[in-house]
Amino acid sequence: MEKYELLPQQLIYEGTCISDNFFKPDLPNDKHIVALHDLDYYYSFLNLTLDQKAVRRIGFPLSEVLVERERLLVQGTIQAALYALTYGVAMNIAGGTHHAYSDRGEGFCMLNDQAIAANYLRTEKLAKQILIIDLDVHQGNGTAEICKNIPEIFTFSMHCERNYPFQKEKSDLDIGLPEHTNDTDYLTILEDTLDNLFLELKPDFVFYQAGVDVLATDKLGKLNLSLLGCKQRDNIVFTKCKAQQVPVVCCMGGGYSENINHILEAHANTYRLVQEIYF
Repeated sequence: MEKYELLPQQLIYEGTCISDNFFKPDLPNDKHIVALHDLDYYYSFLNLTLDQKAVRRIGFPLSEVLVERERLLVQGTIQAALYALTYGVAMNIAGGTHHAYSDRGEGFCMLNDQAIAANYLRTEKLAKQILIIDLDVHQGNGTAEICKNIPEIFTFSMHCERNYPFQKEKSDLDIGLPEHTNDTDYLTILEDTLDNLFLELKPDFVFYQAGVDVLATDKLGKLNLSLLGCKQRDNIVFTKCKAQQVPVVCCMGGGYSENINHILEAHANTYRLVQEIYF
């Protein structure tokens, strides 16, 4: 959790952002959450009555603070989507909770913010074809499950194949990479894949899960990207969205390097690129 406090401080300190660039979300309307999440699951989570097996699967002890944080995180991504429609891009410094299923949480994820926000845009008729680009090192299994019967939301996950979750769901497009994939191979596959997706799918909105657990230094990653490679990955996504004039919301996702500075630098690079490309 430390990175969520340190990252805004770093961005302001170095001048990449100013305080006015940040917004604080309100609590969401529950109807947007239960449109995709099981009613019993959501209210058991909200009322702190999940059974111990469900809590262990999440990985965090339940508390009112945790519930509030997760709900704010969801609204942050919804509000970011509305900002992106105006400015072309917006960021949620948290978010990317892609392991949250419709009826359960797991892997430190309780409510699936990008799926909820994508469905919000769809139902409010603010987007017709949405592409979720999930480049966290772990497959977006919850996102795949939630969105599997929503044709307007296309899920693309590129991840380490032999890593959590060990039982994968079926995204609309999955690319499972071998362990120790390096910068060159990773970036070539990503660029070719996005070229094809934008050509064939013609999305009018993108959600990007930009986990930095793809770094070679990550404790849970098993891929071999450098800091520069991770930055080039982000550059491919943002440059493609900008060229196609497709609004994009970026959520930070995972990052578990031993050295917190590696995590902060990789996440800060994402913000620096957005400033360079869009502003």
